[in-house]
Amino acid sequence: MDSLLLPTLPTLADPALRTMFEARKRVFVDLLKWDVPVIAGRYEVDQFDTPEADYLVLVDELGRHRASARLLRTDRPHILADLFSHLCDGPIPSGSTTREITRFCLEPTLSRAERRNARNELVTALAEYALGCGITDYTGVASEAWFSQIAAFGWHCRALGPLGGSCGADLVALHIVIDERTPSALAAAGIYRAPTCRLAAGGPK
Repeated sequence: MDSLLLPTLPTLADPALRTMFEARKRVFVDLLKWDVPVIAGRYEVDQFDTPEADYLVLVDELGRHRASARLLRTDRPHILADLFSHLCDGPIPSGSTTREITRFCLEPTLSRAERRNARNELVTALAEYALGCGITDYTGVASEAWFSQIAAFGWHCRALGPLGGSCGADLVALHIVIDERTPSALAAAGIYRAPTCRLAAGGPK
């Protein structure tokens, strides 16, 4: 089963991706206690970590993980459509220029100020990556508390369904529109921060 979940991990050329999977295990399994697969006791991986997934990974000058996110195509199987469609009141935004943001991960060993900086750099990277790659919008699933932060970043973000713990879960489906005004909107909200360390984009192919 392990080899089916992550067949390409032993041959990853970029060590930034390895540090990302390790950080995901520390955050989502060790800290948040999610019931998700772990490979070799070190790497958090699920069925959506396929060659079609892309990753944005911020690492420091020594190659250590600072922040990361996984981007899934929405014209293929993805988390919102396959697992959380009940959170949406209407059609789920999807298509060749729409990506789903998943596994938004901040390195837990950083200080609070360092995590905030890493968060802002990753949000900025998401916007710049979208503008550079022809991505027009993002979807995602977040807790209500996290959604309230995301919605305050300055970009155009809305909930796709009701707030208030619908269907017995404190989760919100969200939609973010990215256009040429997004960077300045992030800057006006105090979020825009160009990455100061290396950004590794793309995933195992």
